[in-house]
Amino acid sequence: MVDLLLTRYNYIAAFLLIAGGLYMVIGDRNFVKKVIGMNLFQTGIFLFFITAAFVEVDGMTGAPPVITDGVDLYVSPLPHVLILTAIVVGVSLTAVALTLIIRIYREYGTLREDVLREMDTDD
Repeated sequence: MVDLLLTRYNYIAAFLLIAGGLYMVIGDRNFVKKVIGMNLFQTGIFLFFITAAFVEVDGMTGAPPVITDGVDLYVSPLPHVLILTAIVVGVSLTAVALTLIIRIYREYGTLREDVLREMDTDD
């Protein structure tokens, strides 16, 4: 059991990042902390996909997908390409979210979801 946990530590780290990020998105009332949680969640997904692309057969580990002499086992490049695209989308999404947060703060003077909801019901 301990050997399994020590060899699969990257899956455990991905799970912890995903769980922590999901908890921050659902459980926290502050919009900035929700964006941080969303980025943690996203990083966990990235780590999971990169880990899943790792190849090991009969004690041989996969090499980067660059064709060279003497290498028979390569890592799949598809997850890496997908993650590069997801990083660009994630950075863009974070920028838009932070811009909206700044606009909300300037308009209402708070970043707490519950306070904004009370303001909305008072009107």
